[in-house]
Amino acid sequence: MSSLTRRDFLRVSAVATAGLATQWSPGYAAAYAGQAETIRVGLIGCGGRGTGAARDCVTSSEGVELVAMGDLFPDRLERSKNQLTRAIGDKFKVTGETSFVGFDAYKQVLATDVDLVILATPPGFRPLHLRAAIDAGKHVFTEKPVAVDPVGVRSVFETSDLAKSKNLAIVAGTQRRHDPKYRETIQRIHDGAIGDIVAGNVYWNQGGLWTAERKPEMSDTEWQIRNWLYFTWLSGDHVVEQHVHNIDVANWVLGGHPIRANGVGGRQVRTGPEYGHIYDHFCVEFEYPNGARITSMCRQQDGTAGYVGEFFIGTRGTSNAADTIRGATAWKYSGEEVNPYQQEHADLIASIRAGQPLNEGRQVAESVLTAIMAREAAYTGQDLTWDQVLNANLKLVPDQVAFGDLPMAPVAMPGVTKLERPMYGHSHEATSQAG
Repeated sequence: MSSLTRRDFLRVSAVATAGLATQWSPGYAAAYAGQAETIRVGLIGCGGRGTGAARDCVTSSEGVELVAMGDLFPDRLERSKNQLTRAIGDKFKVTGETSFVGFDAYKQVLATDVDLVILATPPGFRPLHLRAAIDAGKHVFTEKPVAVDPVGVRSVFETSDLAKSKNLAIVAGTQRRHDPKYRETIQRIHDGAIGDIVAGNVYWNQGGLWTAERKPEMSDTEWQIRNWLYFTWLSGDHVVEQHVHNIDVANWVLGGHPIRANGVGGRQVRTGPEYGHIYDHFCVEFEYPNGARITSMCRQQDGTAGYVGEFFIGTRGTSNAADTIRGATAWKYSGEEVNPYQQEHADLIASIRAGQPLNEGRQVAESVLTAIMAREAAYTGQDLTWDQVLNANLKLVPDQVAFGDLPMAPVAMPGVTKLERPMYGHSHEATSQAG
């Protein structure tokens, strides 16, 4: 079957099944698992997260193959190819002609005959790559966060609307949204099981993560991209990069985003240059439109107590949002257990085949902006409103990036750092964006 005919078949199949699936929603992937015209997947960003996402995507459903891969660095591409060859067997269809490296690798993957792309480069590049994918007519699975600054979030809002108009999917890596335990628990909360929500807490407290050793031949830019967790222009800081999972649950439970945030944070233990300039702890209070206050706490410090979860207090009970309700209508989840890291891909693929592609773009962008609001409240030491942050002229990522000198931005100082501040360090001539 020629590539054009195959893509036409996928489109016709989607239209044909649309009438059978007018109530499609996440969690119903099994109903469409058998409608398996092959979906061809491309991976953009071949680090550990991208490699894992590609494995979960192609193993989540029948008739899904990985056919193209791209990364800025040749060594990372080859390592990922070796891992995936072993992990997914005959679903690995990538060849030398569909393997790409360099700053424009993402463009080359998008130029192939893929139906769906996985975006897994450092998050700072996400808004550009997401827009390019939708412009190219591809369905998207995007790792979170989808942006690191308000300019990027506004771009994702626009791209998500464009995807909707083109009937293209955007599913984000906030996998709790695809976990039946969370889905049923939060539905019960929305149905009034704990009454009106008045307060809550969300946590991601853990030890440290990996670092990438700097080698003498690396430019500033290469080292920062390889060590991307520790630079705000690339990761958004860990409150955005990691804690957004729990903040997304808070927004889901409360049915929208907060209107205000104030908070503290700092860089107390993880202070070496290998950790860039981000903080190692945050504690922020969000105020929601109904007056509920949610405390958001995250930490990456070795030797400290770890806890990841959520807790909400209502007028008639409490809940962890994950599987338990206590109070007037006590309840414990006893249903199906799934791997949410695979389920999110199964739901995405099923929605494409059903002709009702999921679009989580605006939803995840709002949660990311909430996390950015937390970061900026701590960085600046100011009480910040949603509208202030949403409309801020804060852009941390240049339109073009290239290898070269790139001084490390200073550590944010509460009372000194401003919400609207110039981009730091990116003054060299640049050629393109990282792939």
